[in-house]
Amino acid sequence: MEFTLASELARDSYHLADWPLCEVRVMNDRQFPWFLLVPKVADVREIIDLTEDDQLQLLRESRFLCHWLKAEYQPDKLNVAALGNQVPQLHVHHLARFQTDVAWPAPVWGKQPMHPLEEGEVARLQSLFADITF
Repeated sequence: MEFTLASELARDSYHLADWPLCEVRVMNDRQFPWFLLVPKVADVREIIDLTEDDQLQLLRESRFLCHWLKAEYQPDKLNVAALGNQVPQLHVHHLARFQTDVAWPAPVWGKQPMHPLEEGEVARLQSLFADITF
């Protein structure tokens, strides 16, 4: 089978880059620096469903994204989670959280409506990620 991005992820986020394993996306919500890694592997729901090599590659890509988030945003806390309760396709959320954000200290999911990113910010992130070689 061929990898196809879940329609909910396509609707709620923007494509930034294709890394060796994952599609890198940013959620369309300016309230939080909120990024996704989506392994480009068909029919995968859990990290343990990936091959061992792909699990290690996911960890490398996640580690890289976390370091980038920390340098770019200087958050109070990084949240990394693979929930999949509403979208079963494996995707790993990476959020930079701040004690001043609207959901702190609670999770961000389902707490308030999303506020779309500005076009300029999407373009800035796409340009930044286009220059990242992995």
